Amino acid sequence: MKKISIFTDGSSRGNPGPGGYGIVLKYKDLEKEISGGFRRTTNNRMELMALIVALESLQTDQYPIEVYSDSKYVIDAITKGWVFTWRTKNFKGKKNKDLWLRYLDLHPKFKLSYNWVKGHAGHPENERCDVLAVEAALTNNKAIDKAFEQTEAEEEKLL
Repeated sequence: MKKISIFTDGSSRGNPGPGGYGIVLKYKDLEKEISGGFRRTTNNRMELMALIVALESLQTDQYPIEVYSDSKYVIDAITKGWVFTWRTKNFKGKKNKDLWLRYLDLHPKFKLSYNWVKGHAGHPENERCDVLAVEAALTNNKAIDKAFEQTEAEEEKLL
């Protein structure tokens, strides 16, 4: 059966700090790599961003999609249904609302299944995603994670 495999990883050099995500997409014998970096962010944001960017990059919703991530935060929030409960409570007390809302807009468009893989354990695609994420975090050409930096600034005002 035809399927698309998505492998993702996120990285933050400091938490918060410069961060990046890495993605490997596979369909049959085709493979595509995607990565991006941010000036200041968190590891969990980059883990979730990787999934979102991967889904947003797909040009079809016709095939089942298997997602592989080493992020318990992402995998458990989705497979255990936490994110759907968080939405009903308007994400009160939860971080990354902006990204979770982006994910929730994408979620119904695809036939998704999720697989947790142990990080840094020799899984070839996960290791490649890690390299891409770290390289993106270390590059000088990083985007601004506006939602994170705005929230961080607002929290600092409260201190």
